[in-house]
Amino acid sequence: MIRDRIILGIDPGTIVMGYGILAVERNKPRIEAMGVLSLSKFDDHYVRLRRIYERMTALIDEYHPDELAIEAPFFGKNVQSMLKLGRAQGAAITAALNHDIPVFEYAPLKIKMAITGNGNAAKEQVAGMLQHILHIPDENMLPQLDATDGLAAAYCHYLQANRPKEGKDSSNWKDFIARHPDKVRK
Repeated sequence: MIRDRIILGIDPGTIVMGYGILAVERNKPRIEAMGVLSLSKFDDHYVRLRRIYERMTALIDEYHPDELAIEAPFFGKNVQSMLKLGRAQGAAITAALNHDIPVFEYAPLKIKMAITGNGNAAKEQVAGMLQHILHIPDENMLPQLDATDGLAAAYCHYLQANRPKEGKDSSNWKDFIARHPDKVRK
């Protein structure tokens, strides 16, 4: 069984950065917090990067995450946008690494697939599935879907960390049950 831990999920952005904090206790995930960092009021890109780093540091100091799950930039047509997004991701990753937090990067398609079963799912579908899976009341859902995208990165990492290892793990159902009694409901 995977130990109890806190996963910080980040949806990096230079205008809005979304984050979600997932607490895993007794191998059951629950939402601890989610939110956004709005950066549109800052004209200077480097000030935005500093604000991302500062907010990440504040989240780390408040929630003490064990792992960072971050959405990887996707390849778009605008090279300048990709460069800025990569820098935003780098600022977030640097804050985690400065606190010795391991970083796990997931492609947007993989995150959407893990949450909805559809790699092309809309942000609204991802938010709806997370609300259902994690039992988030309507009043706790934020209008900014960047927050649920950050939470989706954390939940995707939770699922990936709990996947059975391939290879030597189990050769049949009896062997699997013997090795993983916590996975069997009676």
